[in-house]
Amino acid sequence: MKKIECVIMDWAGTSVDYGCFAPVAAFVDSFKQMGLTVTAAETRAHMGVTKIEEIRALFSIERVGKDFREKYGRDYTEEDVQECYKRFQKVLFDTLEDYTEPIPGVVEVIAKLRAQGIKIGSTTGYTQKMMDVVIPAAEKKGYRIDNCVTSDNLPGGRPKPYMIYRNMCDLDVASRFSVLKYGDTIADIREGVNAGVWSVGVIMGSNELGLTEEETRTLPMGELKCRMAKVRDRMYAAGADYVVDTIAELPMLIEDINERMAL
Repeated sequence: MKKIECVIMDWAGTSVDYGCFAPVAAFVDSFKQMGLTVTAAETRAHMGVTKIEEIRALFSIERVGKDFREKYGRDYTEEDVQECYKRFQKVLFDTLEDYTEPIPGVVEVIAKLRAQGIKIGSTTGYTQKMMDVVIPAAEKKGYRIDNCVTSDNLPGGRPKPYMIYRNMCDLDVASRFSVLKYGDTIADIREGVNAGVWSVGVIMGSNELGLTEEETRTLPMGELKCRMAKVRDRMYAAGADYVVDTIAELPMLIEDINERMAL
């Protein structure tokens, strides 16, 4: 009988860094250093892809391109993209370890899944050097995975499926039907869809919701539910098989998927 053998987690906004704030702050700051303005909302619209690809996407915004021409008297080039990426990396590395606190419930649920024999893989928009900071810092706080794959040395990052396939090879999972991809961005959802695995989105703590824990607690319930509904709709529109509010729902969801496959 086919059953879920592997859960592939995203990192920022999914397992650590509630609200996915580390990359947002670094993108905003790196553009600011070049005399340009990008908003948090603009950075969140592209979150989940590799960071260099996100910088290219931000430069391609019409307003940003116009601001660059006004400031520098020419159109931006790939050299400018690379310069911004260097600035981004410096800002991110200076603060990255501060954004490795596991999201509430993650440590306990992952331990429960592992006790059931489920393997825990991961994919990310971070590079391997970035993950060399994140992984040990998260482990010190109780969050441990079995495998982490970055897009380094692969044909591409999200939404392409190669990081999921590499996890399947590394963890010896033979069937795509036995894999569940779990993440907080539209790019995560599409990565799962393109890999042909079960694709599950999470709302609370996500990049798509974009709220701190304090904002989540203090926002009027009606407004919070409205925002959550919009995130849910975007994830389903991107192809998600399921969308959960929090990771606490994941074990029961996996049971339901196993029963569905048995039938």
